[in-house]
Amino acid sequence: MAKKKSRPIVAVVGRPNVGKSTLFNALAGEKISIVKDTPGITRDRIYADVTWLDMSFTLIDTGGIEPESKDIILSQMRQQAQIAIDTADVIIFMVDVKQGLIDADSKVADMLRRSKKPVVLTVNKVDDFNKYMADVYEFYQLGIGEPFPISSVNKLGFGDLLDEVASHFDKELAKEEEEDERIKVAIVGKPNVGKSSIINKLIGENRVIVSDIAGTTRDAIDTEITYQGKEYVFIDTAGLRRKNKIKEELERYMIIRTVSAVERADIVILVIDATEGITEQDAKIAGIAHDRGKATIIAVNKWDAIEKDDKTVNQHTQKIRQILSFMSYAEITFISAVTGQRLFKLYELIDAVYENHAMRVATGVLNEIMSEAVALQQPPSDKGRRLRLYYITQAAVKPPTFVIFVNDKELMHFSYTRYIENQIREAFGFKGTPLKFIIRERKENK
Repeated sequence: MAKKKSRPIVAVVGRPNVGKSTLFNALAGEKISIVKDTPGITRDRIYADVTWLDMSFTLIDTGGIEPESKDIILSQMRQQAQIAIDTADVIIFMVDVKQGLIDADSKVADMLRRSKKPVVLTVNKVDDFNKYMADVYEFYQLGIGEPFPISSVNKLGFGDLLDEVASHFDKELAKEEEEDERIKVAIVGKPNVGKSSIINKLIGENRVIVSDIAGTTRDAIDTEITYQGKEYVFIDTAGLRRKNKIKEELERYMIIRTVSAVERADIVILVIDATEGITEQDAKIAGIAHDRGKATIIAVNKWDAIEKDDKTVNQHTQKIRQILSFMSYAEITFISAVTGQRLFKLYELIDAVYENHAMRVATGVLNEIMSEAVALQQPPSDKGRRLRLYYITQAAVKPPTFVIFVNDKELMHFSYTRYIENQIREAFGFKGTPLKFIIRERKENK
């Protein structure tokens, strides 16, 4: 069986103010405007999915550092470079043609060269190729290959840059692969919430034959577990390196690791620390799974450490639902990796959620549900023109994706789409999985 494909990760590294974020926003394009308003996610996105020609990759912006002195610039650039080395498949190393080659650039170039990772040297702010090409050639001194001149602001030179970046991708990822039928589960969450403890307990108690699959370039660890005759692959994102003391950069590293693990998974288990409760950082991680349409289970760990009464479960559940309101479909369970409380119930939950994630509904049944929904609540109208829903069909699974044909897309308000979704969920459950809706316009018959 082939392993599930994941997009290559490309990290942008460089000094402050060389134009990293401008390049990131220019390449991400509409993606940023689509995702920035997702509830529970901060607006300063550091990753985006980018497509160039027929290839897709995840772009990581390592920017956002505001140094106070030249010494801090160098130390923080080293930390950025280390994050890129540890997590990326390809590194875009950006320098500034107008500031020229400086000592900090040379020292980071040394680190990147020793990493043996593919590095694409990108010289930014080249607004006029004829005027600046002599200055661009100066960067050959870094010894990391050909410098690619670009202008992030004017979007010049992007084609050559992206061709070079894509030339370093693993070509096997671009090929159609045989579907791996094992259920792949990513265990994600903040450091120290008990992700590894959960997997270790699952392995130890079951005494199954466990083989460690070689980690990816992002060193997430894949563990095969057989439980009651069924095969699962658990992708553990634990093991954050603590050499980085800057909180923002540590969080950035965690998010990059999470993106790569979630990408390869069918189901995401978000582990929350019961003693700390749900946090904004948990919401960011949940948003990564939500954006990518993954089925999600929220596992509240360390439940043994909580003093409980008959209201405790409801209080925790309400708080989680409130902060993660954008993923009301997620299943919630309360566990303890220390005592094993409800730990093996996770398998039942994984199986049920996976079934929902891959569920198909017959077109005839879908149209009956939609007809009843329309009869119960009339579609909206605007300026005398009323929305008409003609037909619904399921186009894909993982997540279940539905196409609704209407007379006018502009009239199909988000709230009415949500109403149709609720009717479908009421009929079929779909617990644990997001549903995706595509609205298509079809002209009325004369």
